Amino acid sequence: MATGSVVGFVGLDDISLELATSLLRSGYSLQAFEAGSPLVDKFLKLGGKVCANPTEARKGVAALVILLSHADQINDLILGDKGVLNGLSKDTVIIFHSNVLPSQIQKLELALRDCYGTNFIVDIYVSKAVSDVLNDKTMIISSGSSESIVRAQPILSDMCAKLYTFEGELGAGSKAKMVIELLEGIHSVASVEAIGLGAQAGIHPWILYDIISNAAGNSWVFKNSLPQLLRGNQTKHLFLNLFIQNLGNVLDMAKSHKFPVPLLTVAHQQLIAGSSHPQQHKDDDSTLLKRIGFIGLGAMGFGMATHLLKSNFCVLGYDVYPPSLSRFADAGGLTGSTPAEVSQDVDVLVVMVTNELQAESVLYGDQGAVSALPSGASIILSSTVSPSFVSQLEKRLQSDPKKLKLVDAPVSGGVKKAANGTLTIMASGTDEALKHSGSVLAALSEKLYIIKGSCGAGSAVKMVNQLLAGVHIASAAEAMAFGARLGLNTRLLFDVITNSGGTSWMFENRGPHMIENDYTPLSALDIFVKDLGIVSREGSSGRVPLHIANIAHQLFLSGSAAGWGRLDDAAVVKVYETLSGVKVEGKLPVLNKESALQSLPPEWPVDPINEIRTLTENSLRTLIVLDDDPTGTQTVHDIEVLTEWSIESLIEEFKKRPKCFFILTNSRALTSEKASALIADICRNIDSAAKSVEKADYTVVLRGDSTLRGHFPEEADAAVSVLGEMDAWIICPFFLQGGRYTIGDTHYVADSDRLVPAGETEFAKDAAFGYKSSNLREWVEEKTKGQRPASSVSSISIQLLRNGGPDAVCEHLCNLQKGSTCIVNAASERDMTVFAAGMIKAELKGKHFLCRTAASFVSTRVGIIQKSPILPNDIGISRERNGGLIVVGSYVPKTTKQVEELKLQYGHVLKTIEISVNKVAMESSETREEEINRAAEMADVYLRNHKDTFIMTSRELITGKTPSESLEINFKVSSALVEIARRITTRPRYILAKGGITSSDLATKALEAKRAKVVGQALAGIPVWQLGPESRHPKVPYIVFPGNVGDSKALAEVVKRWAHPGRLSTMELLLEAERGSYAVGAFNVYNLEGVEAVVAAAEEENSPAILQIHPSALKEGGVPLVACCISAAEQASVPITVHFDHGNSKQELLEVLEMGFDSLMVDGSHLPFKDNVSYTKCISSLAHSKKMLVEAELGRLSGTEDDLTVADYEAKLTDVNQAHEFIDATAIDALAVCIGNVHGKYPPSGPNLRLDLLKDLYGLCSKKGVHVVLHGASGLSKEIIEECIKLGVRKFNVNTEVRKAYMDALSSPNKKDLINVMASAKEAMKAVIAEKMRLFGSAGKAC
Repeated sequence: MATGSVVGFVGLDDISLELATSLLRSGYSLQAFEAGSPLVDKFLKLGGKVCANPTEARKGVAALVILLSHADQINDLILGDKGVLNGLSKDTVIIFHSNVLPSQIQKLELALRDCYGTNFIVDIYVSKAVSDVLNDKTMIISSGSSESIVRAQPILSDMCAKLYTFEGELGAGSKAKMVIELLEGIHSVASVEAIGLGAQAGIHPWILYDIISNAAGNSWVFKNSLPQLLRGNQTKHLFLNLFIQNLGNVLDMAKSHKFPVPLLTVAHQQLIAGSSHPQQHKDDDSTLLKRIGFIGLGAMGFGMATHLLKSNFCVLGYDVYPPSLSRFADAGGLTGSTPAEVSQDVDVLVVMVTNELQAESVLYGDQGAVSALPSGASIILSSTVSPSFVSQLEKRLQSDPKKLKLVDAPVSGGVKKAANGTLTIMASGTDEALKHSGSVLAALSEKLYIIKGSCGAGSAVKMVNQLLAGVHIASAAEAMAFGARLGLNTRLLFDVITNSGGTSWMFENRGPHMIENDYTPLSALDIFVKDLGIVSREGSSGRVPLHIANIAHQLFLSGSAAGWGRLDDAAVVKVYETLSGVKVEGKLPVLNKESALQSLPPEWPVDPINEIRTLTENSLRTLIVLDDDPTGTQTVHDIEVLTEWSIESLIEEFKKRPKCFFILTNSRALTSEKASALIADICRNIDSAAKSVEKADYTVVLRGDSTLRGHFPEEADAAVSVLGEMDAWIICPFFLQGGRYTIGDTHYVADSDRLVPAGETEFAKDAAFGYKSSNLREWVEEKTKGQRPASSVSSISIQLLRNGGPDAVCEHLCNLQKGSTCIVNAASERDMTVFAAGMIKAELKGKHFLCRTAASFVSTRVGIIQKSPILPNDIGISRERNGGLIVVGSYVPKTTKQVEELKLQYGHVLKTIEISVNKVAMESSETREEEINRAAEMADVYLRNHKDTFIMTSRELITGKTPSESLEINFKVSSALVEIARRITTRPRYILAKGGITSSDLATKALEAKRAKVVGQALAGIPVWQLGPESRHPKVPYIVFPGNVGDSKALAEVVKRWAHPGRLSTMELLLEAERGSYAVGAFNVYNLEGVEAVVAAAEEENSPAILQIHPSALKEGGVPLVACCISAAEQASVPITVHFDHGNSKQELLEVLEMGFDSLMVDGSHLPFKDNVSYTKCISSLAHSKKMLVEAELGRLSGTEDDLTVADYEAKLTDVNQAHEFIDATAIDALAVCIGNVHGKYPPSGPNLRLDLLKDLYGLCSKKGVHVVLHGASGLSKEIIEECIKLGVRKFNVNTEVRKAYMDALSSPNKKDLINVMASAKEAMKAVIAEKMRLFGSAGKAC
């Protein structure tokens, strides 16, 4: 829906006015009806048109926003003959701005579809966001069918700062509002309970407020509503009847869905009953200390102790768990074997154990700390214990003659803050104790609160904090499970709540654990069983009713009783999941591919590819692609790839003024540190080279994996450290050929007819580069470890690409904050082209971008149009005879499936060599060397013998304990494959490398290629290189097959396309001869020497040839002679076929049909014409069923061949008229003509050929698609041969001259050994054959 459309409003309130203001700013025209409201004047002042009635407000609108304040309006305003929708176009988008219940809005939707046929209906809930990023900006939660959402989204996006869309039935906004109100209600009552408990402990409420609002117990309600309560004012909703009524609606909804909400139930009752409770902290001076004892090196304690080490304290540590002591020693700490040992001569002792029992044991038990502490030392007790325990401990220490001091200092903030020294600490004690230990407390904390009073005050504050923290975790569980029961997308619901008044520190911290179903214990559930138990006991002893806290305690107890006590405390959500049968886990849904793509707006109507080419020509910038493995070239052609990046090489490349070139970094195979250093080094060289070439400018693309694996953000940070800050980082992993789509900021991987969120695929589980987030905004936050929050990441939507085109993209990019991150959605090549055109326009305006993209971006950015897949014929290797080399190292499941399919289809043809990963990566160097040698030797043999050779690593995946160990194993496997390929000496016909690391290492290390040219793609997404002249195999095609591209049959398909086509048939030989106007010699052979002579001559002359066996030769040589001919033809480097000559016996020919000949001659020339036709037709039909060429003779040659003599009086010339009938009746493929030619020797007078007859016969045969054959070529002069070829002869039979050369060689003297005789005979025959090939014009014609 384009900006400039008319939007109507029926009903106005303050929020509607804000929505209208936003639309007017975006260029929409507005019209509205509102009865008697002062907002009408404001609407007019904004520039809107005021209508006299609702009907007028809906005229000509693209969308109509209807304010529904209460359910009664449904009948009064909407339904009925005078309803506002009566007569409205079915294609108008109806937007209900509603506060009514979900069930009411859903009934309204059904009525509208039934009564009015309305197509596009959405409802919205509008509120003010409360997060730091969106503070007080408008937030909309919308819901509706996918078609309605797509149609309404442009308008909704222009209405607000943040839009959330729930696809499905209407009412999601109201449901989300209910979940938020549930949290607000629970948080409100929990806040009052916490203040009450603190007041009972003697802590001023304002001190509690100041501390808790900066600790883990904080929530939006606590921080924003509590001050009004403490000042004696009513908050906006805390005790208002409307809020209580709303919570009653939530309870009713829960009841109707049979969902337990115990926390909300108690909160609701407390609010009905009413409750209120109610001040300052003081920092003090401290003494700087150096020697610290530390007892308790658990998750929190270890972080605290190591941070003290970093703060230059000498720390002696103790823990009952020996591995923790070892870790602490490795971190630079000193360790002791008992509490007493680490307490000697220390200034301060920090105790960070789990509970009171452990604290008592380490202080006063066997080898306890108190006995060893020096006089005047201080103890900082940071364990969560009860205030009464602290009071008793302080009294015991005061009575000790060593005058030991105690600081009660519970902590809050979690493991990460402990290690960073950014904890919140609530410390209480005597002034002397606080002053003495102040430097330690300051080192450990970001927020240090000194609480005036006795030692127990600190623990009391911690107890209050834990009350709130525990309730907030439990309420988060109740809210998220309730949302799941209501059918809401929990991941989206979580995002909504974090921007609402229902948020809390614990909700934002623990909610992701629930959504990810990841309960790896960072803080165990049993800890809150203990902590809320303390809260419960203290409340009971102080007569403070803590309804919410006790219900939360019971929930944690239920979780512990169910066996979840050692899981993360967020696992309390399992209590709700078990009771209700819902799942909170917020996996993104798998989409139907066709439906998802069809639901998107139409593509931008104009293909900008020509505009890109024009813009690229006007821009002097070269696109330099730093490719972390060679698969990034999978969408380009006629582009150079460099595998080394010296300044000299880069200067040479810049001088060519290319629009693009690749630098193969292979950085994905490196550790993060090495990859960063490599990218920085390359960028320095690029910058230096560019400065050396006049007007050289460039844009750097970090081409990465389309499934989001690789060194991000490390490589981007490294590039920026050299090239300077960019206007923006562009993240664009769309890759059509690989089935990678980005829709709604979520990246999907196509699997057949489904789109699977990337975070749910096997790629996300990569041992070195794994991740969880499918949403690219969240992925950026995850990979940058929060340095680039998801909320700060910009996005170019598909709607912007398809509705706004390149200019809208340019405007968006130019308005980005410098140094920001922008992700690009795309679902088609047109989307990618639109973005590329817009980016170039932004660059021409002076903007500089650093791109992290998949392969599709590169080709569109430089205006490359895809071409058909490359085949061996296209690069002139179709007749190369050596085997192809296929090397597979990739381990992704897709590769394994492709390998299985390849073996299934071609396992009988391929020679497979499996490399044991265990031997080359895990065993001794000797075992590794043996395995490498074995594979290389076998591969050489197979390749030389023209066998396609498949080298694969064993399929068991061996990983290390850490990502770096996994990379090391990958390196060992890859380097073994490299060494195998390096030791193979035979030049393969082609090389196929499967997997990014494998293909890179083979190209650079094994083949020593420094540059290559991308000539195209073997299949979509599978590039073909031609290796540079410096490589070990110049110009050999190198197929780079990515591990994650193609379906299960893709590898088999490429191998099939690139396999040697096998021997050409005799028909193909003669067709080539016809096209080239030459003839092919068919040479009779009788033994091995004859076969070798023909093949050797053919290879030497680069000529096709036919090995021909006469019946008499078959009688003597039998099947072995035929097998010898076939084997020789298969091994030859030029086209050779095997032909059976003069088959004049039906029985013999039936046997010949089963022997493997490529063609045969049916010789019925001795028969009457009709019998010849019948005989030839019979054999022709059988031979054609085996795809064999059939030659026949019409007429009869005189002379002798192999003791078969035809007298002159029996000879007969071919009759043209009979030939016409003969060809039609028999369907033969070649006709041996009789035009005066003879078998054997010609008479002394020489040949007397009827060339006029030959001309007529060729005229006939050429029309019928039949080839002309001339027997008796021995003894014909060069002139006659050439004239015959001109007149159409395409096959000459040669026998006599070759036989004579053989016999003459046998009779030659000085041959002392059989080997010498054979060699001499072979050479004699070869000389005659080679001369004939030159004479026939076939020399140099082998294809």
